Amino acid sequence: MTAEFMNVKETADYLNMSVTWVYREAPKQGLSPYKFGRGRNAKVQYKLSEVKSWALQQRLE
Repeated sequence: MTAEFMNVKETADYLNMSVTWVYREAPKQGLSPYKFGRGRNAKVQYKLSEVKSWALQQRLE
């Protein structure tokens, strides 16, 4: 079974960006996070297929 979601660190590694960038800038750039849980135990994750699709859209012609 393949992972459908990636945590913030995995997303940052996949995009070759910093964790801080993923938290602050990714949502501004159109990459939507998913939040699972509440309060201090909440986990922010990104859907792998959406990250791949978003990355392809960033390609320069």
